[in-house]
Amino acid sequence: MPLGWSNESSRTFVVAEIGQNHQGSLSTAKQMIKAAKECGADCVKFQRSNLAEKFTVSALARPYTGSNSWGRTYGEHKQWLEFSSDEYRELQRFATDHDIVFTASAMDAASFRELEEQLQVPFIKIGSGDADNVPLLRYAANRSIPLIISTGMLDWDQVCSIYTQFRHRKDVALLHCVSSYPTPPGDIMLCMIPLLRAHFPELTIGYSGHELGIQHSVASVALGAKIVERHFTLDKAWKGTDHQASLNPAEFGRMVRCIRAIERDVPIDASALIGRLREVLQGEDLDEPELLVALKEIDPHHRQLLECERPCFNKLGKSLVYASDLNCGTVLTESYVQVKVSEPKGLTPRLYDSVVGRTVKCAVSKDDPILMQHFKHI
Repeated sequence: MPLGWSNESSRTFVVAEIGQNHQGSLSTAKQMIKAAKECGADCVKFQRSNLAEKFTVSALARPYTGSNSWGRTYGEHKQWLEFSSDEYRELQRFATDHDIVFTASAMDAASFRELEEQLQVPFIKIGSGDADNVPLLRYAANRSIPLIISTGMLDWDQVCSIYTQFRHRKDVALLHCVSSYPTPPGDIMLCMIPLLRAHFPELTIGYSGHELGIQHSVASVALGAKIVERHFTLDKAWKGTDHQASLNPAEFGRMVRCIRAIERDVPIDASALIGRLREVLQGEDLDEPELLVALKEIDPHHRQLLECERPCFNKLGKSLVYASDLNCGTVLTESYVQVKVSEPKGLTPRLYDSVVGRTVKCAVSKDDPILMQHFKHI
């Protein structure tokens, strides 16, 4: 593979997740790209959203006036943090000039098409918020662009469903992820990485971490992660909810150096892991009690929506919604169903196939959440 991430690669692919930590500033985003390269990252990743495709009108209109807000409503806040297509191209050129891979997460179907067809990024990330987005996953499975998919907020059956869809692809990676910012040590579940490797050998397995510090991310490599993704910031005191669980340049640089040191010895026997980490991690980066908690034995049933993930799920978990106004008696086709962040929430996207083909028994409006009581009994 041209990007170098695969289960056979001896070199870990390190992604600096800039996301929307750039504060809506193109200049700051460029500073972050340059800093990530200097820290040793292989790739910088942003988040691309088409707000009207990702959120319902009511979700965008809700008041959002907390200390991290960039606008009076959630829509104004998100719009402040979005770059235009031309600005994305400028950032892409800047990354190319600094010899670092540039890509983004596709936060909706329209953004996926833009990243693939217009920006022509080398791979696309599908984040945890869309890991149960049935129509998006089906579309992506039939495209040729390489993919990285995170597994936060999923249960094991959903992870298996992703594997079934993508097992025919040799250019797809699955990242163990817990969608909690920051993730408590007891919920990190690092042993999910060898579990995923054992159950899904056709896919490249990696780790997307949201914990404090670097030790768990370094340990993930010793356990078989071939991709490590961490949120990146220039200043943890900046406004925004992701900065606390992000690494600053000093931390990110230390993480990359430790990864490069430990990946030479992979695989490392579990009994020898702590000792090897003592050798590569500096004193301030090693907390053995927390590491041992994160290394607890697990089995597939531990991969479920965790309590620590519920705030993220409640804020950004997606629902099935109506794509247009419909009259009573309309039979739902795929063109009438979308997946969006909705307020209030509707049915989970994993019920997509259960909804298509059903008849609505009342008039509904575009962006209304789809609910079971809307349907005639079959």
